[in-house]
Amino acid sequence: MIDAEGYRLNVGIILSNDEGRVFWARRAGMRSWQFPQGGIKVDEDPDAAMFRELYEEVGLERQYVEIIARTKGWLRYQLPERFIRRRSYPLCIGQKQIWYILRLTGAEANIRLDCSERPEFDRWCWVDYWHPLSDVVYFKREVYRQALSELQRALQAGRPAGTQASSDAGGTATRQIPVSSEPSGPSSSQR
Repeated sequence: MIDAEGYRLNVGIILSNDEGRVFWARRAGMRSWQFPQGGIKVDEDPDAAMFRELYEEVGLERQYVEIIARTKGWLRYQLPERFIRRRSYPLCIGQKQIWYILRLTGAEANIRLDCSERPEFDRWCWVDYWHPLSDVVYFKREVYRQALSELQRALQAGRPAGTQASSDAGGTATRQIPVSSEPSGPSSSQR
């Protein structure tokens, strides 16, 4: 679904574990990594789209996650000129997204990347909350920063007892968990 301004309506999903780390996935057959995301269908509300995309891309059903929060409004990014398909109608110039932050309440074993005919991802790992900003494709970086910044407080408010927060360089409370310089590096949760 593309709005009158040319933005495709979409949901973005930040899935966290009990340590405050987030699910980071590699696009199938590519070297790029991102959060799960996907389009909203005609007559589909954002919550329904989020649960559908979560299952299609990550294999998780709603009983395995808890919604912590979602962005108050739409966050937008524009596609670089070379990615705009000028011959398609309606013309899509970018994405307009509602972002969700979820907590995994089920077992990691419930995560499956093969629940759709054409899987979106072929590998995943848990990374530090802010790591995606340094690893996502450049034209999505600002929308990721906006989503992570807006949803961080809700994640911290819902943090399980016994976890600790400390300040990062920006003075924002965040879990300090070592992360390799590349998400494809060793991780106990990597699949």
